[in-house]
Amino acid sequence: MNLAGRLQGSFFNPTPTFKAIAEKPKWVDAFVVVLIFVAIAAYLTAPFASQDSLKAMKDNVKLEEKMGKERYDKMVQGMEAGGTSAAQIRGAAFGSVLFAVGLFLSALVILVMGRLVSTEGAFIPVVAVLVHANFIDKILGGAVRTGLVLARQSVFQTTTSLALLAPRLDFTSVPYILLSQIDFFQIWMFGLVGLGLASVFRISLKKGLVLSYSFWLLKTLVNLGLAFFWRSFLV
Repeated sequence: MNLAGRLQGSFFNPTPTFKAIAEKPKWVDAFVVVLIFVAIAAYLTAPFASQDSLKAMKDNVKLEEKMGKERYDKMVQGMEAGGTSAAQIRGAAFGSVLFAVGLFLSALVILVMGRLVSTEGAFIPVVAVLVHANFIDKILGGAVRTGLVLARQSVFQTTTSLALLAPRLDFTSVPYILLSQIDFFQIWMFGLVGLGLASVFRISLKKGLVLSYSFWLLKTLVNLGLAFFWRSFLV
């Protein structure tokens, strides 16, 4: 199956598509496409991310006390002096590297989890499944999020999660952080991952979905830990 067929099938005919991907794991071309979209999204939204970070940290007495005045002032001055083009290039590079590292690390964790239910499966087929499932989250979802960021000119208050139902919540509030973990595109994506894992590990679809969403829950708990750690510096 060629790249166009895999792309179309991921959206409109996922069951046979992900079965084929698991059995004949072609992934490099799809990985490059997803990586390009990740880089473009990060490039376009980087100025607003920098702007939001500066607003959150500037005149933050608690953060200044934790860092020390001299170190705090130096950090704020560095953020104010950073140019838009430089921020965009850094954002694109960092976003791309973070996605790649996260994807391969996720594949490794899923493979280890898969060994608890099956002796079948290998690393590369899991990578292939994750890459193609990211057509949903990083291409479609990324396009939607980028459009919202450009329209609102803010990254921190932009989401495609359940936090949309509570638009007045501050992004540092506990309810917002909890709701923001349940992203609509991520839920869709991990459903497709479950389809692929069922074929990779030669297990039932039910077990494949349980495995996929178990990993999603684990990832969510890690993200929550990081979010609350970051919040501790701002609130």
